[in-house]
Amino acid sequence: MMRVRRGMERELALEFVRVTEAAALASGRLMGRGDKEAADDAAVKAMRTVFDTVQIDGTVVIGEGEMDEAPMLYIGEKLGTGNPPCVDVAVDPLEGTNVVAKGLTGAISVLAVAEQGTLLHAPDMYMDKIAVGPRAVGCIDLDAPPQVNLQRIARALEKAIEDLTVVILDRPRHYDLIKAVRQAGTRIKLITDGDVSPAVAVAFPDSGVDVLMGIGGAPEGVLAAAALRCVGGEMQGRLWPEDGGDIARAQAMGVLDINRLLTMEDLVKTEDVIFAATGITDGDLLRGVRYLGDKAKTHSIVMRGLTGTIRFVEAIHRFDKKPNYVGPKRVKRGLESKNNLPS
Repeated sequence: MMRVRRGMERELALEFVRVTEAAALASGRLMGRGDKEAADDAAVKAMRTVFDTVQIDGTVVIGEGEMDEAPMLYIGEKLGTGNPPCVDVAVDPLEGTNVVAKGLTGAISVLAVAEQGTLLHAPDMYMDKIAVGPRAVGCIDLDAPPQVNLQRIARALEKAIEDLTVVILDRPRHYDLIKAVRQAGTRIKLITDGDVSPAVAVAFPDSGVDVLMGIGGAPEGVLAAAALRCVGGEMQGRLWPEDGGDIARAQAMGVLDINRLLTMEDLVKTEDVIFAATGITDGDLLRGVRYLGDKAKTHSIVMRGLTGTIRFVEAIHRFDKKPNYVGPKRVKRGLESKNNLPS
């Protein structure tokens, strides 16, 4: 009898939520305190700690940088217990470091895990992107003028073009893009940082976001593509090098044609992918961490590509049961054990 391939076990989905929850809880304590490095460091350490307990043989393909740039979650680092399945891991423990430091909206902890060799090894550089949800698949063309894309998307969503909402990073490089979108009569939501969350939000009609356009991080583009792969959305991208160093870095990671249009098949080559994210500060799709004295509440999303299942997970974490979630000034009697890991 032929055995049906099941891919990664569904139980791993909740395990990955535990990972992003830990990072969100750790970095959320530093919201608005003006120290983005400390917030990022807290998220990285918490995520790395919980990953050690997950039953995978994982390799970081998108992370905090090269081995000599990052002490943990660096590209090539092994994660998990070392037991199968063998998987690629893309992580951003804190997407939106400035957002958390300033107490703004839209910061998340996020990861994507897929079967080995199926995630684009995106270099740490920029990528020009356009992303839409399932109803607008087949309507976008990164090489077309913004007005043309917006007209096609509006027809697919059965909306007036004036009722679309486009998310764009507020950067000088987007002057012409913003001008073109305004001339088309379309609403714009400018964001300061973090384009993974709005790229995922385009797949949810009640999020208030219809399209993501513009130049952001290439690693973040792969993370967003993993989410859209799970829900049947679409992203197109093209690497956007700033100098010869970017080109050399991309080629060293296997991207030989820097001008190639990257489709969903290039960004995420499989449906056997799991995407998980936890809100750190409030955003279009996820609520931020709520600290409730001796406990905290988190709001997460986890999606599995093989089944298309989308789960929103609201969790309450008791600090007396999870001492690793307690900050150094909040340790109480009986909570000093280093052996108790979050569960």
